[in-house]
Amino acid sequence: MWCTAPDGATDELGYRSVENVVTVHDLHATVLHQMGLSHKKLTYRHQGHDESLTDSRVTAARVVGDLLTNDVQPV
Repeated sequence: MWCTAPDGATDELGYRSVENVVTVHDLHATVLHQMGLSHKKLTYRHQGHDESLTDSRVTAARVVGDLLTNDVQPV
């Protein structure tokens, strides 16, 4: 699942994000950041292994500062 940041762009059909792409993992990392939690440190035990919501080592999840600083105008 991919989405575009408020100032991003999509392809000519509006099907895929092509600019300022934000993944679901990025969105989770950003929400956790807003809650005061580190998405890299927050883990839980699952079948004997430490798991995380963003799995940042695999997904390269990041906090998207643009989502926090842009003034989104209501439609």
